[in-house]
This record gives sequence, structure tokens and C-alpha cells, in this order.
Amino acid sequence: MSASSILLLTRALDTGGAQRQLVELALGLQRAGWKVAVATFYSGGPLERPLQAAGVPIHYLDKRGRWDVVPFLWPLITLIRRDRPDFVKGYLVTPNIVLAALRPALGRTRVVWALGASDMDLAYYDFVSKVEFRASIWLSRWAHLIISNSEAGRRYHIAQGYAGDRLEVIPNGIDVQQFQPDAAARKGLRAEWDIPPHAPLVGVVGRLDPMKGHPDFLHAAAEVAVARPDTRFVCVGPGPAAYRQQMVALAHKLGLDDRLIWAGERTDMYRVYNALDLLVSSSRFGEGLPNAVAEAMATGLPCVVTDVGDSALLVDKSGWVCPPGDSGALARAILAALDSLPADPAPIRQRICTQYSIDALVQRTAVQLGKLFSGRDVARAVASD
Repeated sequence: MSASSILLLTRALDTGGAQRQLVELALGLQRAGWKVAVATFYSGGPLERPLQAAGVPIHYLDKRGRWDVVPFLWPLITLIRRDRPDFVKGYLVTPNIVLAALRPALGRTRVVWALGASDMDLAYYDFVSKVEFRASIWLSRWAHLIISNSEAGRRYHIAQGYAGDRLEVIPNGIDVQQFQPDAAARKGLRAEWDIPPHAPLVGVVGRLDPMKGHPDFLHAAAEVAVARPDTRFVCVGPGPAAYRQQMVALAHKLGLDDRLIWAGERTDMYRVYNALDLLVSSSRFGEGLPNAVAEAMATGLPCVVTDVGDSALLVDKSGWVCPPGDSGALARAILAALDSLPADPAPIRQRICTQYSIDALVQRTAVQLGKLFSGRDVARAVASD
């Protein structure tokens, strides 16, 4: 049987969670014998490098901006018609909409969507984002398969009007070889950040966005600092300059200046997780299955999460769960966690290794894609490689 082929489509290969999952799936499928290619609206993202190193072709569609709606589509149509991949999979709303709209021109290529969110509050976002989401509801009927990374995301999108008969759940996959306990990484980054060896370090990892609940984390940090003056905090992730200034101003108002690090975007996330004693996910809405929590757990790091998306399901009995939007509850959970940090990280890590590995992501994806072609067992072909 000839190798199955897939084209993965995204806006850009930046460091977002969906884009990192695209890269992990691309590399995993390639190792399993698939013919894999990636297409992006824009070039220049940092996640191009691992794909290039592995020899995965990247096709740039040279979109000129948000309002370049039609001209950039022709290179995509030409690419799909030329290479005739078995599947083309979009990541996030805009690529999904593009693929559904183009389905009549794609021949036998099956259109697959990836969804990474749940319970979105669109009041925080602009008019175009709202229109795109409404359009995605209608166009979901044009996708052959829709893959949500969480049970919460599946329920949410069906409730919004998505085509539930083609919506399946495949959790994210984590590179457990990259994310693992590393004492040298811990020592090195804590020295870089001037964190005393025994000072508790609590961090939140995620872009600066209203959905991530940074104000709740900062208010909780201020409460924790009163009860545990030796505790230090770090916020890791990129974000718009204006929103970042708001958060920095809030931290200053709360008296956190001398105990809080704004680390910005990092490419050495395995070092970040190792440097921490506790990861906090303070999200208010929108999460599906958060990569940061799963990556931290793969490193053996305990987590405090809000009950958003599948976060509670992910941490299970190894973490602390509190309601979203409640900084007091978040502070109490952080203090409880700091008072009972596990001596052995192995059970936390083992949960990710057994249930949320890249191998599991690849196999689950292959099974679902295999169902799209009657008489052609793609999943069996991957499993036998």
C-alpha cells in the first residue's frame, strides 16, 4: 500500500499551542511513514525550524494581510490539486473556513478541521473574529471530520451548532522526551532569573490574552506573597504591548514588582518547567486541553488549574482544581499545593507518558482518518510501519 499523505494548513508557524500540535503531528506522522507537508498563510515563524530540520516541506501562500481574502487562495488550490494529498487538515478558525469553502475544488482530498478551544467568550474579541466563528458553525457541515482536543470543546461546539455527527475527540500529544525532569536545566534558569535555590517559584505559562486570566493570577500571587513571603512568581508568554502594560501596572499596584518576573516568550520551555515548583493555569474560559499543563506534568511538575475545558480531567488526582475567575480560591489552591509538593514527580509524569504522548496522538489521528476512506485502512498501514 502506498504511503498516506496529508497537508497541514495554519496561519503561521508561531509558538501557539495549536501550531505546536501541528508540528508534533507532522513529525509523528512522518516518522510513521506518511507523506507530510505544511502550508502557511505567512512565513517566518520559529516553528518552521523543526519542520525544516526533519525535511518536512513548507509551502508559503504569501497572504498580504487580513483583507487579502481571495488572491492567496489560488496557490493553495494549485498545491492541493498538484500533490493530491489524501487529507488536508486546518488549524484554528480561519484555515478551517478556507478549507471548507474550497472543498468543491479539492477533488478526492478529505477536509479535516482541528479545534482547540471550548466555552469561548467572544465579547473580548473583535467583530471579524465573531463573524468568522459564526461562519465556521455553518461551514462545519463541509468538513469530512472535525477533531477537538477536548471533551469540553466537543460539547461546546455541538451546543453552538457545529455538525456533531463528524466531531471526534483526540487529546493533544506531548513530547515526553523533550519535557522531562532535568536538574541542570532547573539550576541554570533559576540562576539566570536570580531565584534562590530553595525559594518556591510559581509560574503561569500562556500568551497575554483575556482568556488566560492573568489578573486572577496576579491577585492570587499578592495573597500568596503575604502568607509565604519567600515565594517568587513568573509570567511566561508573548502578548500585545498594550495588554502587557496593563498587567505590569496591575502587578505594580499589587506590590509584586520585586517578586515577579515577566519572562516574555521563551523557546526553552523545558527549562522553564524545570525551574518552577508549581505551574498555575488561571484561565477564565476558552481552554480545550492546555498544552502548558500537559508539558509541565510531563516534567513532573504539579499544577493548579481552573476548571475550564479539560484541565480538571488532565490533572486528575495529581493537581488542584478551583473555579475560574476566583482569585481567592486560586490563592488558597496555590498555598495548599506549596504546602504539599510531591517528593516524587514520577506519578505526575507517568500520566502524560501513558495517555497524552505523541505516539498516542498519531495513532488516534490515524484511526480517525482511516475511517474516511471506505475500503482503505489507513490506520492499519500506520500501525504496521
